[in-house]
Amino acid sequence: MKQSSTPAPTGGGGAAANSPVAGGPGLNGAAAPGAVKSADRTVELLELLAKHTEPLTLSEIHRELSYPKSSLFVLLRTLVARGWVETDRRGTGYSIGVRALLVGTSYLDRDPVIRAATRELEQLRAEVNETVHLARLDGPDVVYLASRESAHHLRLTSRVGRRVPAYATALGKALLAGRTDAEVDALLPARLEPLTPQTVADRDALFAELARVRECGYASERGQNTPGLGCFAVTLDNRLPPVDAISCSVPFARLDDAGHADEVLEAVRRHAAGLNRLLRT
Repeated sequence: MKQSSTPAPTGGGGAAANSPVAGGPGLNGAAAPGAVKSADRTVELLELLAKHTEPLTLSEIHRELSYPKSSLFVLLRTLVARGWVETDRRGTGYSIGVRALLVGTSYLDRDPVIRAATRELEQLRAEVNETVHLARLDGPDVVYLASRESAHHLRLTSRVGRRVPAYATALGKALLAGRTDAEVDALLPARLEPLTPQTVADRDALFAELARVRECGYASERGQNTPGLGCFAVTLDNRLPPVDAISCSVPFARLDDAGHADEVLEAVRRHAAGLNRLLRT
């Protein structure tokens, strides 16, 4: 497998490379050194429930996490009492509770990048009338932190908090390109599952694509994440390696309009530069 030299980042900045959002310890289910077992189990349980839209039974949770059933039942009962876990009407199915919303909204409210990006995203959306996003790299995925939707009837509808594999999105490719091939290889799962027939699910092909991103300073994709949709993304330089990026998603029907793709890309790059200036002040 080809190893790249240290990539020319698509942004600049100065966060430590072992920051959790940049792929440091504690991601991908791995316990941090010296971790407290009870805390680890609580977090793993909440993360498991958060990934499922339907309630899980005690047996299903036990099968996923392999904790002793007696300990698991006591932990679930405690979290139910505190509002972090809810039960269904029968009392046998468990799902994430309303208290988890407190953590999510608190994260969004206090994050300086999200606050700074609000106006820039609104201006970008108004300029190109397409759906725009701010996302952050978290382990092998990108997480949508903010979104402004196009006014067109034909548009992408996004949900803040949604996670998608980094290798299948322009946002993720832009952020992965700020790392060496060896770092990317360690970050991604062993098997790259295609989301669509267009998804680049071969490692060597992905590394070649990331090399092009490093060279041109932006990432783009057509239908690799969502059929019929193209996307352009540029990283922010508030941290190094970059962990945040903004993007614009455009349906093929408008992406092929004369000059629209160039207009969108130029606008994304310009507003990313504007947001970078704002974050440096």
